[in-house]
Amino acid sequence: MSPASKLPIALAAGDGIGSEIMEAVQHVFAAAGVLDQIEFIEAPMGDRVFATGNSSGISDEAIEAIERTGLLFKGPMGTPIGGGGKSINVTLRKKFSAFANLRHFQSLPGVETVFSKAGVPVDFYVVRENIEDTYGGIEHRLTNDVVECKRLMSAPGCDQVHRFAFETAERLGITKVTCSHKANIMKMTDGLFLERFKHVAADHPSIEVNDVIIDALCMNLVLRPDAYQMIVLPNLQGDIVSDLAAGLVGGLGFAPSANIGDGVAIFEAVHGTAPDIAGKGVANPTSLLLSGLIMLRHIGLAKQAAIINNALVATLEDGIHTGDVKGATPPVKTMEFAEAVASRLGTMPRTCVPRVVGTDDRVRFSPGCRPNSYTLRRTFEQVSSQICGADISIATVLPPFELAAKLQPIVESGPFRLTLISNRGTMVWPSGSVHTEIVDECRCRFELKDPALLGRIGQGPVIQLLAKVAEKFEVAEFAPLKRWDGKDGFSKAQGQ
Repeated sequence: MSPASKLPIALAAGDGIGSEIMEAVQHVFAAAGVLDQIEFIEAPMGDRVFATGNSSGISDEAIEAIERTGLLFKGPMGTPIGGGGKSINVTLRKKFSAFANLRHFQSLPGVETVFSKAGVPVDFYVVRENIEDTYGGIEHRLTNDVVECKRLMSAPGCDQVHRFAFETAERLGITKVTCSHKANIMKMTDGLFLERFKHVAADHPSIEVNDVIIDALCMNLVLRPDAYQMIVLPNLQGDIVSDLAAGLVGGLGFAPSANIGDGVAIFEAVHGTAPDIAGKGVANPTSLLLSGLIMLRHIGLAKQAAIINNALVATLEDGIHTGDVKGATPPVKTMEFAEAVASRLGTMPRTCVPRVVGTDDRVRFSPGCRPNSYTLRRTFEQVSSQICGADISIATVLPPFELAAKLQPIVESGPFRLTLISNRGTMVWPSGSVHTEIVDECRCRFELKDPALLGRIGQGPVIQLLAKVAEKFEVAEFAPLKRWDGKDGFSKAQGQ
């Protein structure tokens, strides 16, 4: 294939060990004929971009290359400790709406784990929502002692990741998908995630579905990882479970990762930059190579991906490993490992079922058109909402009953009454326990005195309420309360 007709892919080798493991992967790709059909375009990012004062760590040149190609293959990236530098991994996923993180956790021969010793096979996928949740990074200091992190979940965001999970499961022949959550506590955010999972599942009746609370899932994975085929989770929980799952198969060095969006897909090693061994040529390239194989399947080179996968497994079966893997034979260096994989191209594994090679060996990917503007996604378009009150957080050291006594006269003449004071989410007024320890931020809930006013007042009265409270107290936060299609759009306090 001529250079002009090759598929371009943006490439960022990474920091620390990144350049070494990327060189090793490209050596295997070249031996398998992959580089006859693709070409890598450098996308500068990481430490050297941070060093220029760019706090995102991503150059304009990299952004242009990613948008143009719709693909990014990247090694591990460092994040500056302290200062204003943000995680490049998180920035890329959010900037390019790569809403689904797909990771495959599978026992590999020659990689000793508790489960390999016990003869328990580990082979499951984790699909993690990639954009929302606490990873919005929206945080505020409310008072002297209290800081807040907002957790944002949207119905379109949930729908996207759930559809991806079910469609991927069908493509891979997976027959059971599990939704994990904490909807027993976070009834609105995780509740929405679970609700949309069930909604999307209805379109895939051939797949068995169930759900499990996140803490129970973690216990189950440690006890019986073979009970799961695919797990779909919100962002933060998915991040934690992904690392837990990596531990089941030998560590992050054996955990491939892909971030899939409608316009851009990112394939990356998710382990660290390992500065302590950088430049020594001893790093393990397996995670990046496995991530690259997901990329090859994504663009249509499934045959080459299967051949390389079989060669990798055969290499491990032969006891060839880098220094991070226990083994009876002496470890090899990074490029020696890559050369061993390349020399086994066409070899089938002996101890496990080989990947089916098939005939798909031509690129079937073309980047989509760059949007002209931001894309608005909506799920619930015909919804009625009615204002019914406000939550006003006050910075105060007053005891709750004294605070209530000072607030009630303020609202006596208006349409609202004080119905609740909570502290760190627990009700402390009109009832509570003196054993409840409090901090210097109280959330005060005001609701309509007369239910007949529901739907008859707008934002004006709650803004006026805020102004009245702000005349007497230091307001830390304000949130209007609404009912949506007749249901409360706000949570109760603990003990309420």
